[in-house]
Amino acid sequence: MTDRISGSAFKQMIAFGAACVAQQKQAINDLNVFPVPDGDTGTNMSLTIQTAVNELKKSEPATVGEAAKITAGALLRGARGNSGVILSLLFRGISKSAKGLVEMDGPALAAAMGEGVATAYGAVMKPAEGTILTVSRLTAARAADAARQTPNDPEAVLEAAIAEGQLALEHTTEMNPVLKKAGVVDAGGKGFLVILQGMLDSLR
Repeated sequence: MTDRISGSAFKQMIAFGAACVAQQKQAINDLNVFPVPDGDTGTNMSLTIQTAVNELKKSEPATVGEAAKITAGALLRGARGNSGVILSLLFRGISKSAKGLVEMDGPALAAAMGEGVATAYGAVMKPAEGTILTVSRLTAARAADAARQTPNDPEAVLEAAIAEGQLALEHTTEMNPVLKKAGVVDAGGKGFLVILQGMLDSLR
């Protein structure tokens, strides 16, 4: 069990998340029907997060705040498509919350996820439910609950958050008429959870 996330651990988590989404990008592309069926959500998310991996490779972040800042800056510059832009906004909020932190415990991780959601919702003019926004919001809400129960276990916080996110993802089909018609879950939400799962696997 890891009770704190350091700068080097965060760097590793991003690398794992990127590797996982790269591996599953075709499956994510195949789900992509909303807002337009252009079949590139997985590719865009993979290319977006890979920019952060490339940037992090050039440095050894001494703190989690520094690692999150490098990640957010790279994602902002490398964001591709709607899903990439929202992913960059989620990490911008995480970076804002992690500013000045040497390491991150469970509550700090949950707070960062919550700030990510607030940043993403704040930047989207008409947030559509049944998308990556819904999945990230419910994931962060569960992280906050889990952090109160297990403050010294960011692993458990992330695990609980992902489990909640999976339930939310399954419900996206019902929430969004376009997804319902196609009988699929939201591609962006799926991609986000694949990245989080990679981050959790790295922590473990």
